[in-house]
Parts: sequence; structure tokens; C-alpha cells
Amino acid sequence: MTQLDYIKDPKAIYAQSFATLREEVDFERFPDNMHMVITRLIHSCGMVDIADDVAYSENFINSAQTALQNSAPILCDCEMVKSGIIKRLLPANNQLICTLNDDETPSIATAQQTTRSAAAVKLWQAHIDGAVVVIGNAPTSLFRLLEMLSETDARPSAIIGFPVGFVGAVESKNALITSELGIEFIALKGRRGGSAMASAVLNAVAGGLG
Repeated sequence: MTQLDYIKDPKAIYAQSFATLREEVDFERFPDNMHMVITRLIHSCGMVDIADDVAYSENFINSAQTALQNSAPILCDCEMVKSGIIKRLLPANNQLICTLNDDETPSIATAQQTTRSAAAVKLWQAHIDGAVVVIGNAPTSLFRLLEMLSETDARPSAIIGFPVGFVGAVESKNALITSELGIEFIALKGRRGGSAMASAVLNAVAGGLG
């Protein structure tokens, strides 16, 4: 069997990865409590240039961390986001909720003439106040969430907005960034995003509590 030359020690892999990040990314433009978020975010995709496209509100970290410590649920737009969240990092056995495959979702989608991803957001209503929302797939989820929040006084503690794609991703994230709802957020401007990035942000936020 051919023996390939590569690093096998996991600690060495992490050390070299983070050293490379420190060399290639200007962390000084971010506050200290955002450094691990930016690190984990880039580490999840290998693209150092996404640091230029990260948008966030001033109190995002504090709001999200306080919510997690207070047992807030985590609302996920898809199973991939839910699966990517490291449960052992969660400080209060926080409930992970994904309603995309709920039995009610298809009928809601049909009635509202929308996607299942958008329809699933309706089933967050009982959990939304104070929750941490993590969207890593569907722009329609983020659009519908913002619409729903404009119709109620309930507010999540923080929104992690990383929908991906060519239709609606840019626009939905811009709607979040420019929203006047007063909700703490982090988002990645442009078409890029995805479940791995979204869950990486949540893991970095939760990991910072250790």
C-alpha cells in the first residue's frame, strides 16, 4: 500500500490550521470576542476571504451567549444545521429544534403556496421568543422569519443568517442586515453560506462559554 506523506496528529492539524489563519486574516478589525467565530467560520470552509463579507450587530455575541446560558432553544432551518451543532458545547442542555420534516409542514406549505423551508418557520412560533435561530440553507426560511417577526412582538435573542444559493440568498441576508427589528445577528453577505458555516458559528459562540 502506498504511504502518503500527511499530518496525522489532530492537535498538530488544528495548530497548523489556526496558525495559517492568523497569518492570512486580519483579526484586528474584529473585536476580541469575535475572533473565535471568524476562526471557526473560515475553518469550516477554507476560504479566508469570507472575513470581508461577515456582517454582525454589536451585541450579537453577548446576546447569543446569554440566551444559551439561560436555556434558550436553538431553532434550525434544516437537519444539516442541527446535526452540525456540537451538543457537548451547549451550556444548558439547550433544545435543538428543526421543524422542516414535521408532519404539519407540507400542508402549511401547500396552504401558503411556499416552500417547506418557509412553512416550517410557522412551527417556531411557540419557541421563537428568546431563542437563537440558525439558518444555513434556505433563503425562504430567513425571508419568512423576518416577515413573521414583523407581525409579532416576540423576538429571538440572535439570528445566525447563512442561507446559500443563487436565488434569494443575497436578498434575504441583506433584509436581515438592514432590518429595523432590533435583533442581534450575524450574516455572510453574498451568495455563499451553508449549514457547515452556520453551525460553526453557533459552535464558536457556545464554545466561548467554556
